Amino acid sequence: MEPAGQFSISPAARRTVDLRFVELMDKVRRNRPGDDLELLRRAYDFAAEQHKTQTRLSGEPYLSHPVEVAHLLADMKLDVTSLCAALLHDVVEDTRMPAEKIAEQFGPDVARLRA
Repeated sequence: MEPAGQFSISPAARRTVDLRFVELMDKVRRNRPGDDLELLRRAYDFAAEQHKTQTRLSGEPYLSHPVEVAHLLADMKLDVTSLCAALLHDVVEDTRMPAEKIAEQFGPDVARLRA
């Protein structure tokens, strides 16, 4: 038996989180036209890869939490840098990814904000 938080994520659960990310992208397009959506996509893909086997005790994919945090910030019309930090905020804490890698991949502002 696997310990809590390390179960595989079902394809249906992943599709649900992916759909929420698509909704986030739509929200950013409406609220902040011209922001770097490719950076946001890369941050999501990176977070998804890092959290791919992690689940909450409820059984939800762990990734659902960072996506919902990003939605809250998008509702406040924060910039893509802030949204990337939201998507990545648990990567260093809950995976073996060093903070320096976040800075390399997404810039020092994202790395600093995700802390």
